[in-house]
Amino acid sequence: MQEASQDLLLRHDAQGITTLTLNRPAQFNALSEAMLAALQAQLDALEQDPQVRCVILAANGRAFCAGHDLREMRATPEQAYYQQLFDRCSRLMQSLRALPVPVIAKVQGLATAAGCQMVAACDLAVASEGARFAVSGINVGLFCSTPAVALTRNLPIKRAFEMLVTGKFIDADTAAQWGLINQAVRADELDAATEALAREICSKPAISIARGKGMVYRQQMMALPDAYAHAAEVMACNIMDAEAMEGIQAFLEKRAPQWQ
Repeated sequence: MQEASQDLLLRHDAQGITTLTLNRPAQFNALSEAMLAALQAQLDALEQDPQVRCVILAANGRAFCAGHDLREMRATPEQAYYQQLFDRCSRLMQSLRALPVPVIAKVQGLATAAGCQMVAACDLAVASEGARFAVSGINVGLFCSTPAVALTRNLPIKRAFEMLVTGKFIDADTAAQWGLINQAVRADELDAATEALAREICSKPAISIARGKGMVYRQQMMALPDAYAHAAEVMACNIMDAEAMEGIQAFLEKRAPQWQ
């Protein structure tokens, strides 16, 4: 945990948008234990921060994230240690989904293994055209089982399985076609495209976004009748919110809504 004192994770807040930037460029932003701890601490804090409307997950350097730190992992070749490490990583990925605000991955380079998993775990993703994605653990004899959880919830199963068993990279355009990311843009447009998406989210009522995000992921785990029942309950609660009442009234009066 020698890295704990370094600025592994940078945070910037501006007008409701929080940007978390992975800052281990020399190590391709690999998820060391210290990096996992820093990310988890920030996500835990963000969950309780009412000022945050959207989170952007970014990275410095040539890679978005190269997955787990293999050198660090090899230093403790014990199954109990690996179990604990993967449990911590899995908690992190679930924390991205548990946040009441949307999380956008801004991908400027390689996103491999748990790095690709992190992109899949985010609610939205924008990537530069030079970005590449892979779950390449199979190339070193390790099937990317935990990344597979997020990947198979983003991609059609045959697309995801192809990535998992071949370890091959896909480019940003392919990632967009397959559904791993929302859009691929030129490198010089990445900041603006991600910012525009975040700003559009911030222009919507916070309570509606929070209710909707929670509903979307909960209903995925339900049988169809239960999913519709849950969605109807959430929508009935949502329509009673002051923001929804104002939005509907503004629509009827043909004016812009005045959100609280």
